Amino acid sequence: MLKLPKEIMSDLAEKVRKLRTQKGLSREELSNRSGVSYSSIRRFETTGKISLESLLQIAMALNRLDDFEKLFSIEDTPKSIDDLFKNE
Repeated sequence: MLKLPKEIMSDLAEKVRKLRTQKGLSREELSNRSGVSYSSIRRFETTGKISLESLLQIAMALNRLDDFEKLFSIEDTPKSIDDLFKNE
C-alpha cells in the first residue's frame, strides 16, 4: 500500500522515538548526543517534521546512519538474460 508523505513522516518519527526509548535515552540525552535541539526532537516526534540535516544527525547518534546510505541505492541488476551475459 502506497503511503502519503505525511504518513511516512509520522511512521519515521515513531520509529525514531521507539529506538530512542529502547536505547534508554531521553529527548535531552539524544539532543546532547546529536547536536539537534531538544525542541526540534520534540517537534519531530510529535509532528514528523524535521530537516534532513537534523534527521541525519539523530540517525548518527542512534547508530542508524547506514540506513540512509541504502535509501536510494542504485543496483546494477541485469534487465534481461542478454544483459546478464553481455560482459562475459
